[in-house]
Amino acid sequence: MSAPSVAPIAPDVLPELSHEEIRRYSRHLILDDFGMRGQRKLKATKVLCIGSGGLGSPVLMYLAAAGVGTLGLVDDDVVDESNLQRQIIHTTSTLGKSKVDSAAARVTDINPNVVVHKHTFRLTSTNALDVIAQYDLVVDGSDNFPTRYLVNDACVILGKPLVYGAIQKFEGQVSVFNYRGGPNYRDLFPEAPPPGEVPSCAEGGVLGILPGVIGCMQATEAIKVALGREEGTLSGRLLIYDAMRMRFHEVSHISTSLPRDRDILVHCKGGARSAAACQTLAQLGFEKDRLFSMDGGILAWAKRIDKSMPIY
Repeated sequence: MSAPSVAPIAPDVLPELSHEEIRRYSRHLILDDFGMRGQRKLKATKVLCIGSGGLGSPVLMYLAAAGVGTLGLVDDDVVDESNLQRQIIHTTSTLGKSKVDSAAARVTDINPNVVVHKHTFRLTSTNALDVIAQYDLVVDGSDNFPTRYLVNDACVILGKPLVYGAIQKFEGQVSVFNYRGGPNYRDLFPEAPPPGEVPSCAEGGVLGILPGVIGCMQATEAIKVALGREEGTLSGRLLIYDAMRMRFHEVSHISTSLPRDRDILVHCKGGARSAAACQTLAQLGFEKDRLFSMDGGILAWAKRIDKSMPIY
């Protein structure tokens, strides 16, 4: 499902920059293909950040520093000591405080020109449309699947671009959804995995610097969307980053990247995710009779076939 493209901001309604802002953003203003007009576009843009944790921290700080005019913060959590390993927008002095209040104070300290809207509550099906409708684009820094699907569906309904990011252990993903007729999150992941199948950061851990890398890429994509870039965004592409191997690889349209004239065997650790992947491929038009999921996954292979394989 795609949504209507976002109408560009008319030149005559772009806000002017003050002398102080011109000095502050001088390194942007001298950039080719950016300049004064690009900076005025950023000032006119309203961005909603879902979550002010690991991903939200670099997103909010860099978008504030870049001069995005309005930032909305959605989070119902408070700052905990375990957050400080990766959520760099918060500090020891803000322990126990609302994450939204903590993040808003940091944003204002970075750039007092930014208008900050605080939404100190959890996004739900009853309020998502009303909140998201107030903004031009959304950056998803959430850490759970129900919120991701909720945000995606609201953006589809409202025709809002969505900058996606996700992290787990040593790996992260970034993409842009629902932008200028491009795919949305459900086109890539039609259904959420069963509860408990994918561990959260609290359950599986996460390398502290990883959300900094992914969040910075999300902020970059948000700026490109705000500028109205036709090409060069991650729309239709999923960028995957492996921190331990320092490797990036990209997944684009799955139906050009996989053969349709051969059998396809999909495997994972336990078999559940490979079965879900086969269902997704079938939904994308692959022949069901040519799709095979390894029953029991690698764990079953190690127990039944190659007993020398270590199990972990």
